[in-house]
Amino acid sequence: MRMLQNIFWLGIKEIRSFFRDYVLVLFVVYAFSLQIIAQASSFSQEVHNASIAVVDEDHSELSRRITRAFLPPYFKPAQRITERDVVPMMNLGKYTFVIDIPPNFQRDVLDGRNPALQVNVDATMMVQGGLGAGYAQQIIMTEIRDFISHAEGVRPSPVNLDVRVMYNPNITTSWFTGVMGIINNISMLAIILAGAAIIREREHGTMDHLLVMPITPFEIAISKVWANGLVITTAAGLSIYFVVRMLLGVPIAGSVPLFLFGVAIYLFFACAIGIFIGTVARSMPQLGLLYLLIFLPMNMLSGSNTPLESMPPWLSTIMEASPSTHFVSFAQSILYRGAGIDVVWRQFVFVAIVGGLFFYLAVQRFRMVTRRTI
Repeated sequence: MRMLQNIFWLGIKEIRSFFRDYVLVLFVVYAFSLQIIAQASSFSQEVHNASIAVVDEDHSELSRRITRAFLPPYFKPAQRITERDVVPMMNLGKYTFVIDIPPNFQRDVLDGRNPALQVNVDATMMVQGGLGAGYAQQIIMTEIRDFISHAEGVRPSPVNLDVRVMYNPNITTSWFTGVMGIINNISMLAIILAGAAIIREREHGTMDHLLVMPITPFEIAISKVWANGLVITTAAGLSIYFVVRMLLGVPIAGSVPLFLFGVAIYLFFACAIGIFIGTVARSMPQLGLLYLLIFLPMNMLSGSNTPLESMPPWLSTIMEASPSTHFVSFAQSILYRGAGIDVVWRQFVFVAIVGGLFFYLAVQRFRMVTRRTI
């Protein structure tokens, strides 16, 4: 009971110290509010209101149908320009796509001569250019097939291919980036807050006071984990309800309490890393440099940005042993697909075991450092 009391009151002290540090408080509020909104609203991977122009040198019914086929919300209404305006307009960035329909295009199509139709793409708009070129090809081919079938009386295909996109029917980027922003910020803040707590104790001189009291390094470390974990878990829950659901309008398919339970398990691992580098660093600038060396590779290779299947086999095998990879996996399963505890319990157990091992190593490092201090 005495150990539990020590852990509880040390955690309360940690929470009070956190709320006295206004920079960290504002950083946490910003990370789970304005940053999520900005990330979800500004980083778009779908084609939306792309500017397009058409050089119609055929002036036929088919060319007019192709011109009229480009509609919002993917494309702005197609503008007609001349061939000599293509290069100047694209150099000025006025149009992302320019379609050049050659003379006698309709006649050649009906005669089966396979005429060429040119689609010019501004590749500086990398995401929109790549996706929009595919959309433009589908639209043009659909109009050509419909025109040929009506002109020659060809029976429509007996089979229609129906594509169903699960979990995100309109492939809206904000649905993904908003939730993934919260998942990434949990790892970021857990490492920073736990490491900053160690540095703050050392800079303020309170670490020496703690070491002469009848408390153990384990009690000091676990108190920082639960205190900072409570702050991060609460902030993540509020962000999901008020920022993601209400402000961004992103539907959450699964159980938020189950996700927060998984977050609490994962925070043992993330906070352990923060405590470990907090014992290595001597100042906040050093902590920031060590944080970049650890968090950036861990975040980029966790599957939050690219799937593990896209990585080299040896690298994906290594990342399978990282709790951050399993954290991203079960977070996506719960929030996107509505998975229950029967689906993610194995990942919970794995994260708990590896996180406990990392916490043990962090406590051993912390105990070694405190002995040197004494």
